[in-house]
Amino acid sequence: MVQEIRVRSLMTRDVVAISPETSVGEIARLMWEHAISGVPVIDEQRRVIGIVTEFDLIAREASFNAPLYVPFLDAFFKVPGTGDETQLRKILATKAAEIMSSPAITIGPEEKIEALATLMYRRRVNPVPVVDEEGRLLGIVSRSDLIWLMTLEERGELPTLLASRS
Repeated sequence: MVQEIRVRSLMTRDVVAISPETSVGEIARLMWEHAISGVPVIDEQRRVIGIVTEFDLIAREASFNAPLYVPFLDAFFKVPGTGDETQLRKILATKAAEIMSSPAITIGPEEKIEALATLMYRRRVNPVPVVDEEGRLLGIVSRSDLIWLMTLEERGELPTLLASRS
């Protein structure tokens, strides 16, 4: 029965979202205070342009091997395979636009839960913004929402969820 449920029935509708100018410190505070694993970055029309996740913030604190540059004549060449430029960008970021993963991987509200779980598993993403046809934010779903759904199914409480979210 879980496989037939649509994303709209599971998504959180009251989404904490940020602008591209939101500071990294503010993002961390919001995620901590709301106990959430990520926040969508939206433009003025509420279109999702990226997402900042726990992983993006943790990348700032992980050990970093700086890129190795070798001088040759009057130029410097980066040694292949040294340093992670994506991590360096996140370490130096001061606002959402600089630290966010973009484009964000999103899903539509009419997709089935099975499609959501497959997307999360294959793309290793969490959370996933739910958007309309124009990319505007409607809601968000996380791995913990899927676990909660499994719990409701085990307890036989799935019909109650569906009735309350129809």
